[in-house]
Amino acid sequence: MTKFNFNFITDADTYLCYAKKSRRSNLLYNFTYMKILVTGGLGYIGSHTVVDLLLHQHEVLIADDCSNASIDVLEHIFKITKIKPTFYHIDLKDKSAVAELFKNNCDIEGVIHFAAHKYVDESVANPLKYYENNLLSLLYILENIQQHSIPYFVFSSSCSVYGNIEELPVTELTALGEAQSPYARTKQIGEKMVEDFSVNNATKCISLRYFNPVGAHESNELGESPMVVSNNLIPRITATAIGKHPQFQIYGTDYPTRDGTCIRDYIHVMDISNAHTKSMQFLVEKSPKEKHTIINLGSGNGISVREMVDAFMKTTGVELKVVESNRRSGDVVAVYADNSKAKALLNWSPTRNIIDIMRTAWDWEVKNSKV
Repeated sequence: MTKFNFNFITDADTYLCYAKKSRRSNLLYNFTYMKILVTGGLGYIGSHTVVDLLLHQHEVLIADDCSNASIDVLEHIFKITKIKPTFYHIDLKDKSAVAELFKNNCDIEGVIHFAAHKYVDESVANPLKYYENNLLSLLYILENIQQHSIPYFVFSSSCSVYGNIEELPVTELTALGEAQSPYARTKQIGEKMVEDFSVNNATKCISLRYFNPVGAHESNELGESPMVVSNNLIPRITATAIGKHPQFQIYGTDYPTRDGTCIRDYIHVMDISNAHTKSMQFLVEKSPKEKHTIINLGSGNGISVREMVDAFMKTTGVELKVVESNRRSGDVVAVYADNSKAKALLNWSPTRNIIDIMRTAWDWEVKNSKV
């Protein structure tokens, strides 16, 4: 149990903050709950993770600027969990607003940082937007974690950090290649920022390298619903199937893969979300000697774009009109994970398959479509 020395604390607010942490640490080490800040908590992966944390009895604060998510997500989180988390509508690029958030919640014990722009093609078209948003927000979060001595931090990274690699599956020891997009480069830089931060701070950090989160919550209350048009594979498939687009475009059919299309590792969003809860538990229970742990989150299987389209049509019975187009800038040829480290450290494995992915994604599209 964490102990605090109050002998030399003279400021009342500081004393109260330490007192709260001391009180909560008793509960923490009985694993009743932690108080966790989730940035980008109204977004796709963030909202599903909030649900998983709440269902594991953690207290959650959400910070989101709603630039790519709706405030209505809070109501859907409530319908699933019967809990409405405290919400802060702030821009994490606003240094003073971030500082005020942490000052008013000085008993936060862990931070999960999702908030970032995430579209490869948009990052190619507007790289400075991505550098400003993705790196400044991380910088200000880390500054406040340091100032308030917050013990646990989980960073939302990406398999895009690997670039084009020659040997598959990739492990956490695979050398990082040249970033294929500004988005990917912000994740490479972000990991380095966390690594450098961890050296001289007591905070235990994890960077989770997601492969391709897809699907929706089984309740049909949450799914992928960006405020901008998404060019991610599954939303494009379901949007075409529901009639929003006349045809589905495969970008690039001449890649050196088994059917000429890109290969990715697709994993259900609820499996990804559960890994964040288990990451926090790992940091608390195991207190790893490593200050910054990097972990792949993937299914361990590579599936091509054509195979994903076929799986959707087989699962749903809905036919797609498919056309072939040129390659997109920023797309890597193939990448899929070796997830043995996640299994060993987090006791985590995917529990949902490609049928679950397609079924929940399609159910979500049908419920929420406005054609």
